[in-house]
Amino acid sequence: MKNGKIEDLTIYSKELGEEMQLLIHLPHNYSPLYKYSILIASDGKDYFQFGRVGRVIDEFIEAEEIENVIVVGVPYKSVAERRRLYHPEGDLREAYIRFLAHELVPYIDDNYPTYQIGAGRALIGDSLAATISLLTALKYPNIFGKVILHSPYVDNLVLETVEAVKDSSCFSIYHVIGKGETKVNTQVDGVQDFLTPNRALNELIVKKGFPYFYEEFDGDHTWKHWQPDVRRAIQMVFAH
Repeated sequence: MKNGKIEDLTIYSKELGEEMQLLIHLPHNYSPLYKYSILIASDGKDYFQFGRVGRVIDEFIEAEEIENVIVVGVPYKSVAERRRLYHPEGDLREAYIRFLAHELVPYIDDNYPTYQIGAGRALIGDSLAATISLLTALKYPNIFGKVILHSPYVDNLVLETVEAVKDSSCFSIYHVIGKGETKVNTQVDGVQDFLTPNRALNELIVKKGFPYFYEEFDGDHTWKHWQPDVRRAIQMVFAH
């Protein structure tokens, strides 16, 4: 298999007042002569390390099963900062959402050959990173056309934000949750039931009429189950 390459760089975020690391996977066929869709991963390092997303993309592109995709991973610096950035109650949540839409997207569009339209941009995340990916697309539906959710944390703010959507045709949602995710040991908020709120989210998304894929897998809140699903998610969301 032909392997792409990962660029490791930092950009300064005015919204967050700090340098943000980026891991950018350029597929093996990368050339300024082509155009590329963008997949932005919060929990970015985890998606490369545990989700093997770069390898998956390279395989599918070599087999000509998906369109050309650049993956932009945004790693978090610490568990405490991750919660501040991604959690619905996090004090940096809104600044992080603005960073993704107003700083990261223009940077990628300026430096790589992208389509520069919402349909050419997707967000992906697991757990709290899925939550922030969904909230970002809900706030900026014209910038992000696709969202991939692996076992998002769902609370009332998330449900109310989805409920308030006026136009549900502007982005598509891929959403999986494990049937075993009834007692998830979160690092800060104790043991929580993820499955029941995700089922409520599923019903709401269906009611609102989003383009939508939903499935409950046999398993718990771990990369053991998300990692194989990354393959299917990429294949479905970026199919020719």
